[in-house]
Amino acid sequence: MKLLLRFDSKTVTQPVLSRTTLKTGSLINILRASVGARKGEILIEVDDEKAREVENVLKEQGVEVIELLEAVQKDEEKCVHCGACVSICPTEAIYINGDKKVAIRTENCVHCGACVKVCPTKALSLPL
Repeated sequence: MKLLLRFDSKTVTQPVLSRTTLKTGSLINILRASVGARKGEILIEVDDEKAREVENVLKEQGVEVIELLEAVQKDEEKCVHCGACVSICPTEAIYINGDKKVAIRTENCVHCGACVKVCPTKALSLPL
């Protein structure tokens, strides 16, 4: 399961991921992180069986936790199937299918946003 963590320096002053791993025994895979002096956002992946426990421990430490259920979204009306997003996707979540159309593998998407930035028709967006 993918979880988006948001926090600021006022509420989070401790190593929350390390503490969560020690308390839950769950492995945490960091897919993407943007952490500054005052606030941060980290996208993690955890085993589905441990996800609720991990979520609760993080919330106890002052972290906002958002479960990401969907991958990048494609507006079929705007997409011209040019493939610009395919070439930039670091995880091969976006590909050209057998019908020569852009398709999305939800499970591979890490919400990096690279595809959204390169789409010439603005057909892609990241849900939250």
